[in-house]
Amino acid sequence: MKVCVFGVGAIGGWLAGGFADAGAEVSLFARGAALDALKTNGLRVRRGGNEKFYPLAASDDPAALPKPDVIVIATKGQSVGAVAPAVAALCGPDTIVIPALNGIPWWFFRAPGVALEGTLLSSVDPDGGIVRAIGTERVIGCVVHASAATPEPGLVAVKGEDKLLLGEPDGALSPRVSALCDLLKTTSVNPQASSHIRHDIWTKLWGNMTMNPLSVLTGAGTGAMLEDPDMRALIASMMLEMQAMGAKIGLPLAMTPDERMAITRKLGDFKTSMLQDALAGRPLETGPILGALVEIADKLGEPAPFMRAVHAMMRVRETALG
Repeated sequence: MKVCVFGVGAIGGWLAGGFADAGAEVSLFARGAALDALKTNGLRVRRGGNEKFYPLAASDDPAALPKPDVIVIATKGQSVGAVAPAVAALCGPDTIVIPALNGIPWWFFRAPGVALEGTLLSSVDPDGGIVRAIGTERVIGCVVHASAATPEPGLVAVKGEDKLLLGEPDGALSPRVSALCDLLKTTSVNPQASSHIRHDIWTKLWGNMTMNPLSVLTGAGTGAMLEDPDMRALIASMMLEMQAMGAKIGLPLAMTPDERMAITRKLGDFKTSMLQDALAGRPLETGPILGALVEIADKLGEPAPFMRAVHAMMRVRETALG
């Protein structure tokens, strides 16, 4: 199997290493400092004191890379539109596209029979360019449960790995999902087939839509935020708003906000990925993580005042950060 990974940051590098460990022929689409590092030193994946080197083909020109059977998009959500033409250029008739993204992906309401079917979210795909370039038929949905960082371009430091959920947008248990899980089953990626990948995405977002933006606004880690009773009340209010929306679109959330916050507490005090991006001067994933939910609230007639207030503060904060 030939696999091309777009976006060789922490998660993209982790997945590239996993596919390479499984025996796939892996290539990398990268730009700037990341591309320079990959061409000079290859991809390096560090776990504890052990570092593994992967000499993989890397380019910023799709024509220079082999035609893949699978494309993994591991960029930030707001960057998918910029790489969509290059993804489309690499696709053959049966190429699979796996968006390993945070937040609501462009294909979320494109599966047949779902609530709000056909909805395009401007916060995710502003001009419909992603849908036109990549579509939905190629997509296998994905949820990453892993923690990694990039201390420097081309180096991935894996801090924790749990599982990789893969599933068809319509919930079918298809041969192509089974083939991917079979390929990766001997690796630390730990693939699992899901018959409800949209619900898995919604569930993960239930935590990210609070902790990520609030960490940027406060400059605090998760532990400090969860220690403050008024901050916990704000987090719970946002979660209840999203829970009400999920009930309307067939994506119920069975936990209480307190139960979900307890899971985050067990992970210790850490800086969210969005806070790390803000501190490093990188663009933020506000649109796919929170802006999309505000758009969905509009379409459902939900007031969602707490989400709207935090989203407004994030827009102002992003402007202030440049």
